[in-house]
Amino acid sequence: MFRYPNGKTYNPGAVPAKKREAKESYSNRGMTLEEDLNETNQFYLNRAIAVIHKKPTPVQIVNVDFPKRSAAVIREAYFKQSSTTDYNGVYKGKYIDFEAKETQSDTSFPLKNFHEHQISHMKMVIDHGGISFVILSAFGSVYLMEAAVLFEFWERKESGGRKSISKKEIEASSHLIPLGYQPRIDYIKVLEKLYFH
Repeated sequence: MFRYPNGKTYNPGAVPAKKREAKESYSNRGMTLEEDLNETNQFYLNRAIAVIHKKPTPVQIVNVDFPKRSAAVIREAYFKQSSTTDYNGVYKGKYIDFEAKETQSDTSFPLKNFHEHQISHMKMVIDHGGISFVILSAFGSVYLMEAAVLFEFWERKESGGRKSISKKEIEASSHLIPLGYQPRIDYIKVLEKLYFH
């Protein structure tokens, strides 16, 4: 009997659930943007390309049941503080910090998906010489939008303007990330063109 590192038994005849559920289009594949980015970051890490991880969300555990020692159940917990962005790490000596967002809209990306503290955090990252951006999954594609571009749309909203970014604006101001197999979302290729050429 063979086991995967996660302890699951290897069964050569079984088709994994994810493969059974997979669909032709990206939006219906049974994978989320976060899962794809986590796999991409693992690919980068395994090949010593970059060290980028998902940030853990700080949680305060308040109530735990211990029906037996090996089966603790968290009954009540609260977020300790607002999270900043989803991912951070290092690539070629540069600090990388980014947020990942998805929308189901066919026409625009709502700015309500961002919070003031996230915008402030990204501004501080840039002020300190880091690279900050957003990876957007929208309109059946994945885009990298530099933080400086996001700030322009945010300021427009704060000044009483449009509360979303139109599809046309995203396509014109962002960088399309072609989807692949390994890595799935090769955003480092876009960063290379923008910051490391």
